[in-house]
Amino acid sequence: MSKIISIINAKVFDGENVIDTNTVTVKEGKILNIGGPVPAGAEVINAKGCTLMPALIDAHSHPNMEFLKQDMHFGVTTTYQMQGYFSEAQIVELKENTGIAESLKCFFAVTAPSGHPSELLPPAVLTKQKEMLVKAGITVKKDVSTPQEAIDVVNERVQQGADYIKIMVEEGTVFGHPGTPDITDEIIEATCTEAHRFGKMAVAHAMTIKAFERSIKGGIDGLMHIFIDQPHTPEIITTIANSGVFVCPTIVAGASTIGDSDSREFVKDPRVSSKLSQDWIDSLGKHIATYPKGKTEYLLKAVKALHDAGVDILAGSDASQPAVGGMTHGASLHHELQLLVKAGLTPVEALRTATSIPARRFGLYERGRIVNGARADLLLVEGDPTINIADTLSIKKVWRQGVEFNLD
Repeated sequence: MSKIISIINAKVFDGENVIDTNTVTVKEGKILNIGGPVPAGAEVINAKGCTLMPALIDAHSHPNMEFLKQDMHFGVTTTYQMQGYFSEAQIVELKENTGIAESLKCFFAVTAPSGHPSELLPPAVLTKQKEMLVKAGITVKKDVSTPQEAIDVVNERVQQGADYIKIMVEEGTVFGHPGTPDITDEIIEATCTEAHRFGKMAVAHAMTIKAFERSIKGGIDGLMHIFIDQPHTPEIITTIANSGVFVCPTIVAGASTIGDSDSREFVKDPRVSSKLSQDWIDSLGKHIATYPKGKTEYLLKAVKALHDAGVDILAGSDASQPAVGGMTHGASLHHELQLLVKAGLTPVEALRTATSIPARRFGLYERGRIVNGARADLLLVEGDPTINIADTLSIKKVWRQGVEFNLD
């Protein structure tokens, strides 16, 4: 007989709103009942003083298997990989191992030859990456110069099992490398069209207003950063809102790129630092700092304007390696939620950006909500993050598919 768990006396945020119940029952990895009686024989968890909510979704991350376990310590049970690679065996493990976050994947993004992010990587790192892929018997197309080459890459990604397609629209100015080779408008359009032919979304790395405009014109479905090169204008907000795209602003990454992130203060919180290695603690004390002329206040105002215009906002950390300063897996998604509230979203609106909204926009309808029949990916925190967003860090329990993760 499958174990049944009933969580009682908690405040419940269902991914959209606080609901009028204090009991949620889980069985066989799914939510069995909300608000009903506790079944006979159930394990009862008294969550008085706590809030139960859907486990968090990081809509922009660059994880490996080790980092996916770190995500779990921070209540992140699903991530959207936005550049990287998983082997076939790892893809199986992502589905079956409830001790790590599950990751959707795009594999390597479509980019120009010598295009982003190669301008940021030392030649030795690029060589090592190629050698590792060759050793693993993996051949990967990603550099494209023509629309047909872009179509070929999309077909390869679909065969590899990509959940969506990513495009790099980046000419390097914000990273201190102006003139970095970039893809053409024709390539953007061809990539989006081919992705849509397979029923896949296309999302774009874009960090300038021009890149936003080019991506939207080409048929993109989502924008994976916020522009940092200038303040927003009414025109760009209208263009974005009218297009129907979503925006994953990664404010924490933009602020690090500008060089005025408050990640140094964020990591002082013992709820953060106690769960991180020294490498990650040191990383949060650094910034990318390649675009000092930018202003984080512009990012916050742009995000608020987009939200007010009805644009779906998704929370993402853009965490990758410790060498990239300002972001880390798991913790930085909580930092992003705090920045979204600082931008002017209410705590409840911010919580939606890491639960129901990214689930809906990526078609994961069994996640991001506490509803009958949904997957039991749950987060129990002490306090009330619907009032004080920082309470998301006061983690008591995490479940993926109804299996409790060992936080010790």
